[in-house]
Amino acid sequence: MAKENDVFEIGLLLFPGLTQLDLTGPYEVFARAPGARTHLIWKSLDPVRADSGLGISPTVAFSEAPMLDLICVPGGPGQVALMADDVVLDFLRARADSAQFVTSVCTGSLVLGAAGLLKGVQATCHWSSLDQLALLGAIPIEQRVVRDGRHITGAGVTSGIDFALVVVAEIFGAEVAKAIQLQLEYDPEPPFPGGSPKSAEPALVDALRQRMSDFLTRRREATSRAAERL
Repeated sequence: MAKENDVFEIGLLLFPGLTQLDLTGPYEVFARAPGARTHLIWKSLDPVRADSGLGISPTVAFSEAPMLDLICVPGGPGQVALMADDVVLDFLRARADSAQFVTSVCTGSLVLGAAGLLKGVQATCHWSSLDQLALLGAIPIEQRVVRDGRHITGAGVTSGIDFALVVVAEIFGAEVAKAIQLQLEYDPEPPFPGGSPKSAEPALVDALRQRMSDFLTRRREATSRAAERL
């Protein structure tokens, strides 16, 4: 439950090359939670570019970040570099040590794993890289949102909204989460089936994997190197 007469401090890691919806989906939910204060945290206050080119400005630098009740790491191609970035990994370890919740969206869970924060923990990730969690000592679960103790992880990109609603329900209660869901009119009706490998045509899944293969190889190499450092 939220702390009485206190602010619930939420920190979202912001970094170059992230997928903006991994960050902004949860942000829209968290920003509407009563008693919560949400921070966009990076090494400096200089704006960063998402993988889509969108510029996003941090609200606080690592050195000035408050103690956090919840730390969240989004994903995106820039996640690969973070897995060997000791400044980032040390920051996550320090903040996770005192946080009530350690969370991620998409391939942000691989960064948590690289920091040694998911050993023996059930977690999820974007479907294309879900199996890589095992290299970092986590237990991959093919599910949109996975809760294991104080760890809550969301699968790929759009699942960040579901993830954040689950988090808000846990901290502030289901009625608050339901009100936010209604305020956002989060009632998805995708125009096409197949937004998951479980429902997509196998040929489409294979084609997309092939298109992503070079990058997925680089990500796996980064994950393997991170595993060797643990």
